[in-house]
Amino acid sequence: MAAETLKSGTGAGGAAAVRRLLLDNGALTALIVLVIAMSALSGDFLTTDNLLNVGVQAAVTAILAFGVTFVIVSAGIDLSVGSVAALSATVLAWSATQHGVPVVLAVVLAVATGIAAGLVNGFLIAYGKLPPFIATLAMLSVARGLSLVISEGSPIAFPDSVSHLGDTLGGWLPVPVLVMVVMGLIAAFVLGRTYIGRSMYAIGGNEEAARLSGLRVKKQKLAIYALSGVFAAAAGVVLASRLSSAQPQAADGYELDAIAAVVIGGASLAGGTGKASGTLIGALILAVLRNGLNLLSVSAFWQQVVIGVVIALAVLLDTVRRKAGATPMAAGTGSGGGKGRQAATYGLAAVVTVAIVGATSFLHGGNSSSANPKVGLALSTLNNPFFVQIQSGAKAEAKKLGVDLTVTDAQNDASQQANQLQNFTSSGLDSIIVNPVDSDAASNSVKAADKAKIPVIAVDRGVNKATVDALVASDNVAGGELAARTVAEKLGGTGKIVILQGQAGTSAARERAEGFAKGLKAYPGIQVLAQQPADFDRTKGLDVMSNLLQAHPDVQGVIAANDEMALGAIKALGSKAGKSVQVVGFDGTPDGLTAVKNGTLYASVAQQPSQLGRIAVDNALKAVQGKKVEKTVKVPVKVVTKENVAGFSG
Repeated sequence: MAAETLKSGTGAGGAAAVRRLLLDNGALTALIVLVIAMSALSGDFLTTDNLLNVGVQAAVTAILAFGVTFVIVSAGIDLSVGSVAALSATVLAWSATQHGVPVVLAVVLAVATGIAAGLVNGFLIAYGKLPPFIATLAMLSVARGLSLVISEGSPIAFPDSVSHLGDTLGGWLPVPVLVMVVMGLIAAFVLGRTYIGRSMYAIGGNEEAARLSGLRVKKQKLAIYALSGVFAAAAGVVLASRLSSAQPQAADGYELDAIAAVVIGGASLAGGTGKASGTLIGALILAVLRNGLNLLSVSAFWQQVVIGVVIALAVLLDTVRRKAGATPMAAGTGSGGGKGRQAATYGLAAVVTVAIVGATSFLHGGNSSSANPKVGLALSTLNNPFFVQIQSGAKAEAKKLGVDLTVTDAQNDASQQANQLQNFTSSGLDSIIVNPVDSDAASNSVKAADKAKIPVIAVDRGVNKATVDALVASDNVAGGELAARTVAEKLGGTGKIVILQGQAGTSAARERAEGFAKGLKAYPGIQVLAQQPADFDRTKGLDVMSNLLQAHPDVQGVIAANDEMALGAIKALGSKAGKSVQVVGFDGTPDGLTAVKNGTLYASVAQQPSQLGRIAVDNALKAVQGKKVEKTVKVPVKVVTKENVAGFSG
C-alpha cells in the first residue's frame, strides 16, 4: 500500500514521501523543532557553553538508556538501572578510598557489580520465570539498599583519578560527552554487528519463534541484562565523577528517564525495534527540554507535566506510524541504501537546523541586557514547607529590591541540581543562591560559577571544597542539640524516646542526627529505643511511627528531624500526642506551629526559613554591587513552644 501511494502522482507522491519521512524520523523532527523553539524563546540557549551543558546533562541518561535499549528491543524492561548505577559508584568509591584498593581494580569491581546485578535480573527472568517488571523492581530495591548499607547513608568522596571523568578536555570539551559518544558507538555496534544484537531483535519480535529456530533464549537473556548492568555501572561512574562523590541516593528515578529516552527515540515496548541513534536523540530531547525550560524559568512541577506529555506523544506517534505502515528499521538489518538514506536524512536535518537556528539568533541581538540584577535560586526541593518558606522570603525580598529572581527545584536530586547550576552559569546571571542537596555534590558546579566570576551565596547548607561569597544558615547541629535538650528536660531527664531521622545521605539529616546525639549525652537517663529514617516525609513519619509503636508501646518522647515527620508521628500516636508522649519537631513550618498551638506538638526548633531566603537575596545583591558581605551570616534557631508560639514569625 505504501509503495502504491508513492507512485500515485507527483504531488501526492511528494506529500506521501514527506509524511513518511516525518513518521520514520519523528524523534529527530521533534528534536529539531525543540532546538529551534528554544533558540527563538531564549537568547541564552544558543551559546557554546549551554549546548555543551545540554550534552553533559544528557550523558548519564543516554548511557543508561543505551543499556535499556538492549532490554526493550528484546521485549523486556529494566527498572533497576538507576539503583545499579548508584551501587556501582558506591562500590568504586568505598573500595578505593576506604579500603585502599587500586583504582583500576576498583573500577573493575564497579563494572563487575553492574554485571552481577544484570545477571541476577536475567536469571530471575529467564530461569525463574519472573516477569521482567517484578524481577527488576526487586533489584531496584536491593541495589539501592546495598548502596545505603555500604555507604552507611553518607556520600563517599570519589578518587581524584576517576573524578577527572567529570572534567573537560582542553578546557572546553566535557569528558562525559565523550564517554556518552563512545558508549553509544558500542551500543550501535552490539545492536547492528553482533550475534547477540541480532538475537535481541529476534527475541523481541517473536520469542517462541526464536526459540524454535535454535536460539538459546535463556542464555541470551542473561547476556542482555548483563549488558544493561555494564552500561548502568558506566553511567554511575560518570555521574559520581560529576558530583565528586558517590551518593547513595544518586540516580533515583533515572530508570524512568532512560526508558522514556528509548521510547521517545522510536523503540517499541512490544520489542523488536529500536536503535542506538534513536535512543541518543531521545536523551537529547529530554535534556533540551529540561535545559530550555530552566532557562525560561518554568516551574519544575510544570517541567514534569511537559515531559510526561512528550512521552505520551512519542508513544502515540509510534502507534500512528505502525498504522500508517511506517517501518522503523532494526539496527543492522537495513540495506546499504537504507543506511545511506538515513545518513542523508541526518545530514539534511543538521543543515536545516543550523540554518533556521542561525536566523532565529537575530531575534536576540542586543536584547540580552536587563535593568534589574538577575539572580538564580537553586533549591534542593519545593516538596517541603521549609523550603517553600525560603522561596517565599526570597521572592518577597527580590520584589522589594528590584531583583529578577529565577527559582529552580532539584527535587532532592544532586545531579539535577548540578544541571540547574550549570544552566545558571551559562546564562550569565549576576549572582547565584544555592541550597545544596548535598554539600559535596554541589562543589564542582560552584567552582564553575566561581571561575565565571559569578558570586555564589549558600543558604541553609554550606558547600564543601568550593568558595562561596557567603553562607546564610542556621546551625543544624546546634538545633539538633536544642531539640534533644528540650525533650529530655520535658521528660525530667529520664524516659524512653525514639528518633525519626531524615533522608539518608543528605547533609541536613547527618547534621541534625549529630546534634541529637550530642544533646542526649548530657542526659544518661534518656534511653533511645530506636532510630529510623522517615525521609523528611509526613506519610513515612506516620508509617514508621506506627511500626515503632508496635515494638515500643511504652515510648514517652519522639524527636523528629523535621516538622513533617513529627506531624506524621503525631497522627500515629493519636490521643497520646502531647499527653503521654512528647513530640519535638524541627523547622518551625506553618503546620508545625499550628500543632504547637494545639498542644499535640510540644515544640519545634524553628529556623525562620523566610528569614533565610530574605537575607540570602540581600547578600546576593550586595555581592553583585561589589559591597562587602560577611562570610557567615547566622540566623538564630529558637525553640518554639505553646508559651511563645503566638509571638513567633518564621
